[in-house]
Amino acid sequence: MKQQALEIIKDILSDADPRSEFARGHLQELLAAHPGDPKGALLEHLIDTREGRVVPDESAGHQESMSLNRESVEAPQTVTVPVNSEVRKRIQAVLRDKLLLTAFQPIHELPGGDVIGVEALIRFVEQDGAAADVWFREASDAGLGTELEIAALHCSLAAAEEMPEDMFVAFNLTPATSRDPRVRALLEEAHLQPSRIVIELTGSLAPAEGVGDESGLGPLRRRGMRLAVSASGAGYVSMDKIEELGPDIIKLDRHLIEGIDSSEGQRIRARSVVELARELGASVVAQGIETAAELREATALNVSAAQGYLLGRPSVHPLDWSSWTLHSQAEAQSVG
Repeated sequence: MKQQALEIIKDILSDADPRSEFARGHLQELLAAHPGDPKGALLEHLIDTREGRVVPDESAGHQESMSLNRESVEAPQTVTVPVNSEVRKRIQAVLRDKLLLTAFQPIHELPGGDVIGVEALIRFVEQDGAAADVWFREASDAGLGTELEIAALHCSLAAAEEMPEDMFVAFNLTPATSRDPRVRALLEEAHLQPSRIVIELTGSLAPAEGVGDESGLGPLRRRGMRLAVSASGAGYVSMDKIEELGPDIIKLDRHLIEGIDSSEGQRIRARSVVELARELGASVVAQGIETAAELREATALNVSAAQGYLLGRPSVHPLDWSSWTLHSQAEAQSVG
């Protein structure tokens, strides 16, 4: 958590935009007041920002906050969806003040149970009870979806440096954002080997053309980076699109896992996905496992791995991340 806090602090203080000068000064004052405790200083800064106590002078009050993509702010006429101005301001504040934290959820190998990877999930300091998917949907409606996804990726890559080297890390991106050249640049500069990176495409797979091209993720995939897709929702009704993408991992999401222990229809649909994965040479991860019965059915399908609340909830705390590794090591030693 300390390293994640230091990365966020570094990002905030390195922002040269004059409109965020007041916020940078506020953070610097807190760092001076809390020497040796950057996490405490950052959390106090984020809380002050959230509650409106970090306010610049009135002369700058009329200016809009800067997003990661200046052009999207300076050219609002390109946004065709009507958006509540307050929603847009909230999203811009998140982008400006880096009000993001990364939670990781463990992914367990089956049937052994060792933690072999994690999925990076974003948590917002300004949540107000809203789920992360609500924030991303509102950002997309405001024309800031790609900016928020890239900010989230940057945050998650920094936090992932604390993960053990034998674990992979899955990052969620929409197909459109995955083709943004900034994404490839971030991944190439990351302190993670490509073989440890999994890009999971979220949302509709319809606009996924070009994801594996030379200008997209193709070069990184050749170096070992893996691609994952979900076999449910829009992805499930378009198996031909999954086959076209040739993913390395296919996920059975909660829509296919829920009730699988009591529904033959669910089992038939899940088995069809497993068969498709075998034909494509892809592995299968069952996600959304919440009961022991669901875990038994997923194991019976011979899927490669599983994740869900039963196996481990998402956590922002590095001590939890370490415990997953220690638990896996202890299990291996007891078996040995």
